[in-house]
Amino acid sequence: MTLRPDLAIIAANVAPGSRVLDVGCGDGALMAALRDERGCDARGLELSADDVAAAVGRGLSVIQGDADTDLADYPDASFDYAILSQTLQTTRRPDWVLDQLLRIGQRAVVSFPNFAHWRVRASLLWGGRMPVTRLLPLEWYATPNIHHVTIDDFRAFVKSRGIVVEGAWFLSRDRRTSSAAANFLAEHAVFQLRRG
Repeated sequence: MTLRPDLAIIAANVAPGSRVLDVGCGDGALMAALRDERGCDARGLELSADDVAAAVGRGLSVIQGDADTDLADYPDASFDYAILSQTLQTTRRPDWVLDQLLRIGQRAVVSFPNFAHWRVRASLLWGGRMPVTRLLPLEWYATPNIHHVTIDDFRAFVKSRGIVVEGAWFLSRDRRTSSAAANFLAEHAVFQLRRG
């Protein structure tokens, strides 16, 4: 099974044998890869009952839950990695969720679509409407994304909280791109973080 490009980056950067919590794990594709290819003890938390059923059907340990409320139930430092892929922008309190990830895991890995990508900017500038793109595919009234974030917003946010960026990867058209002008050129970002 081929992983989505951001998930492949995450999987390649999780140490073999780690304890992993995948928050917003979807159907468990990343968890299965971490279990099968990296020997990780992967657990998941997912809001969608259908995705929970699909992940459990793969033999994965996934419970139904909400990142906005249920992360508080996990003990401190109970995982090596707490992962949040393409979910940060859907949470009600992304700042609280990120704090919880860094409390639960020794490291947090976060990926999100970049709202400052040039196509998004052009759509707003020339069309005057909220953009619909490959990574932001739904109209404004139907999207689960409630906190659009840019790469520069996220960098400033983690810096203001003293969070250390251990790694950052950027994607455009599903291929890795350089960090130079990433806020303008990258469609998607992946950050690996730890407390300072």
